[in-house]
Amino acid sequence: MIWVWVMLTSAGCYLTKLTGLAIKPERLESERLQRWILMVPPAFFGGLVLAQTVTDGNQLVVDARLAGLAAAAVALLLRAPFLLVLVVAAAVTAAVRAVA
Repeated sequence: MIWVWVMLTSAGCYLTKLTGLAIKPERLESERLQRWILMVPPAFFGGLVLAQTVTDGNQLVVDARLAGLAAAAVALLLRAPFLLVLVVAAAVTAAVRAVA
């Protein structure tokens, strides 16, 4: 079953790339499309991070990873450098796991 999903995902990626090549260059210069294109990667990445943080297989799980994600969000709001955000998230996650 996993190979079916791998093949479907591969086909979807190929079709997405092919669609990008088929669009007329004039349409790509649209301001509306440019704004949309800039919003897709952060939204996709955010969804992946959240899914990996609060799920364990097919179950919803609230554990130390959520505390680490919250600490990273606070560090980002405080405009901390990205490396510091990672260190803060890892430290908070480790501290919560040590206490629990």
